[in-house]
Amino acid sequence: MLREDLRNIAIIAHVDHGKTTLVDQMLRQSGTFRENQVVQDRVMDSGDLEKERGITILSKNTAVIHNGKKINIIDTPGHADFGGEVERVLKMVNGVVLVVDAFEGPMPQTKFVLKKAFELNLPVIVCINKIDRPEARPVEVVDEVLDLFIELGAEDEALEAPFIFASAKKGYATNQVTIEKDNMDDLFDAIIEHIPAPESNEEEPLQLLISTIDYNDYVGRIGIGKIERGTIKNGAEAVLVNKLHPEMKRKVKIGKLYEFIGLDKVETNEQKGGAIVAVTGIEDISIGDTIADPECPEALDFVKISEPTISMNFIVNDSPFAGREGKYVTSRQIKARLEKELQSNVSLRVEETDSTDAFKVSGRGELHLSVLVETMRREEYELQLSKPQVLFKTDENGKKLEPMEKVTVDVSEEFVGAVIDKLSRRKAELQEMKENSAGYSRLIFKMPARGLIGYRSEFMTDTHGEGIINSIFLGYEPYKGEIPTRTTGSLIAFETGVASSYGLNIAQGRGILFIGPQTEVYEGMVVGENPKGLDIEVNVTKKKQMTNTRAAGSDDAIRLSPPRILSLEEALEFIEDDELIEVTPKSIRIRKKILDTNKRYKSKNTKK
Repeated sequence: MLREDLRNIAIIAHVDHGKTTLVDQMLRQSGTFRENQVVQDRVMDSGDLEKERGITILSKNTAVIHNGKKINIIDTPGHADFGGEVERVLKMVNGVVLVVDAFEGPMPQTKFVLKKAFELNLPVIVCINKIDRPEARPVEVVDEVLDLFIELGAEDEALEAPFIFASAKKGYATNQVTIEKDNMDDLFDAIIEHIPAPESNEEEPLQLLISTIDYNDYVGRIGIGKIERGTIKNGAEAVLVNKLHPEMKRKVKIGKLYEFIGLDKVETNEQKGGAIVAVTGIEDISIGDTIADPECPEALDFVKISEPTISMNFIVNDSPFAGREGKYVTSRQIKARLEKELQSNVSLRVEETDSTDAFKVSGRGELHLSVLVETMRREEYELQLSKPQVLFKTDENGKKLEPMEKVTVDVSEEFVGAVIDKLSRRKAELQEMKENSAGYSRLIFKMPARGLIGYRSEFMTDTHGEGIINSIFLGYEPYKGEIPTRTTGSLIAFETGVASSYGLNIAQGRGILFIGPQTEVYEGMVVGENPKGLDIEVNVTKKKQMTNTRAAGSDDAIRLSPPRILSLEEALEFIEDDELIEVTPKSIRIRKKILDTNKRYKSKNTKK
């Protein structure tokens, strides 16, 4: 039996193609908000980091009512580093809306999320968004999307997917690109017509697969998933099972049951098959668990999440300034926080190392790991980070393999030469080059993932901040050989103290500074970058000697160049193997692993 009153969809797309703005409009036009209610833009991006960066990091559930039918909507991340979020939530839905930018067309993550949808045999509605952009080319983009369908081996019926043309910003969607409307009814109608209704099977034994975990200080862990069959009730007895852990069979009791209406979870007494619900009262519930009938404890299959490709060490802070700014500083506290993260962050791996003060944390990319670090520092954790490293493998013949990325670069034609030159030095192979009428070129490379570490900030400098670079994991291939590392050196504080304008003025002749006057520094702390490629000790705490003789011009005001303040991602790209990043709630500092100048020189000489 089908639930004709219900549709379950996921909105999928490449980063910044307008998914979250589209969901905003669907909520507004379905009457979710009062007419006079003030609602922020991208209301689904509820996390502080999501608002600041303008990206979706965690998938979100919502629901709208259109013509008496309920549409459960899941807004998913578009960045490749959060692909694990997309993979698992697709198990909850019966179809997807693929959003594609009317100018950019299909991008690497478009291909990734569409491939996942096809693997699960989910029907697709294509929404060509941002058709109001002056440089929009919706007709060409339709052809590019169909080419992508064919490339991914789509079935014939998938090629008949409906195309909707939209401007989420202006709040309209239309079946025909030449006709502008004043609402999104065509999109709603396409969802009702083309996305199949879920099966109910309410008389069969209960099966509810947990695909997402939420947390609330009052009720603890909240499991979110779709009822595959049967009926679930408040306070009912059930069994928790997991396909990957056949030995697990735990009796549980449903605490409270919620359904999604708009942006809220609304308590409900009973829900039948096909519905997406939230369940409380089960302590250690995890992603991939199945809530089943005690008489028929059958576990459901869960998607295989792609493996991590990059790792770095999270280390207890042992700098001279350790413990000054953070609340949680011990290895026990850091370990507990990482274990908590594992429960909901399915693409993350945490391993213990030889040291009790360090943990190896592996993820899908630099952004994936840096978002975790940024979240932890806002929660008042203090720690140190090592340089990111890619995860190598070996094949059956003992040959070294490394992760490869497909890199898509969009730049003005004047910067093409610089980009090709820099990436070719990093073992990139140019596979395709296309020019469009707007004077932009699209370059597609295949290159080792380690070649991208430390490149993005260099790329933004080379393209004057105008270039767009995206990458997606391709798989493992034989090791490509050595790649040149950072060509610049570090300016290192020679002694502990407070940086003075006089000392900084002398130091800035050696390179670019990362700190300003009155900044506290310690011996071994990196205070700047030396373009000549050598590490140089500088005394930034030096003060001008006071004498009773004056020379003409000696008291002219010191003019310091503004310091280059590094973000966490920029610091991760900057550091070398012998350096660490000290992360606290208030500061991001770079330091040498060996702080003492003499010991550092001895260590270098020993290695030689």
